[in-house]
Amino acid sequence: MARFQPDEDTPVPMLRRILLGGTLVLLFLLFLIWRIDNPRVERMRNAVVDAIVPNMEWALVPVTRAQRMLSDFESYARVYDQNQELRRELQQMQAWREAALQLEQENARLLDLNNVRLDPKLTFVTGVVTADNGTTFRRSVVLNIGSRDSIRDGWAAVDGLGLVGRIAGVSDETSRVLLLTDPASLVPVTIQPSRETALLSGDGSFAPFLEFVDDPEQVRPGDRVVTSGDARVFPDGLLVGRVALDPEGRFRVRLAADFERLEFLRVLRAVPAPAIGDAEPLIDPNPVPPDDLQADASSND
Repeated sequence: MARFQPDEDTPVPMLRRILLGGTLVLLFLLFLIWRIDNPRVERMRNAVVDAIVPNMEWALVPVTRAQRMLSDFESYARVYDQNQELRRELQQMQAWREAALQLEQENARLLDLNNVRLDPKLTFVTGVVTADNGTTFRRSVVLNIGSRDSIRDGWAAVDGLGLVGRIAGVSDETSRVLLLTDPASLVPVTIQPSRETALLSGDGSFAPFLEFVDDPEQVRPGDRVVTSGDARVFPDGLLVGRVALDPEGRFRVRLAADFERLEFLRVLRAVPAPAIGDAEPLIDPNPVPPDDLQADASSND
């Protein structure tokens, strides 16, 4: 079926041409009027703008709202980015706070070590607790000092408050400290002020037994307990703790050292015992004759 094609002489193409030409002429005139620098033309332009723009506010409402939505979205994005940055800074500050608290605690413990009063003859080596080998039946910790630091078995270990235990195993770079709470630990002690001697026996708790007290009637709860130095297991005078009574009426010692937070320990170098030389003879190799003794006695009379 043939389609109808309008002839060029028909009114429709002519009307299109007229409208197109008139539009171009109008746009050209508007361009010229807008570009003319003349006071009258300027007043006319202002009048046209004042007449048209207020009546076009309804058409600008969607554009204004879209701009506001875009501005709100950009503001929300900035707030979200700031919030994320603040969260990261808060996490960093929390990490710094934890590190500061740990350093403060370590500093306090080191200061406690410096406040321990020891015999001037005693020297020491400070070590860091690197492992806790505590079990139900054995209580010990590992230090980061060993034979290369001249550590020997049997030397006493103290923290900033009191006696902790003794060295019971040494390697090149580490050593093991047998704590006072270990069931295998036996320490001769002296109770002050009564000067009663006893034996501190570990039982796995933080309040070991006080056994073999010479005169229990002289011992009172709260009495000070120090090492006696007997058998040269420990130097004498090291603070151990205070006497306490359990519900069954048995003597125990509330240990002065903080066994729950052992981080730094001092290992006390044992003072070597003075060597005993040859004893002088008890019988004079040149005894005085009896006659001379009688002569001396008569002369004194």
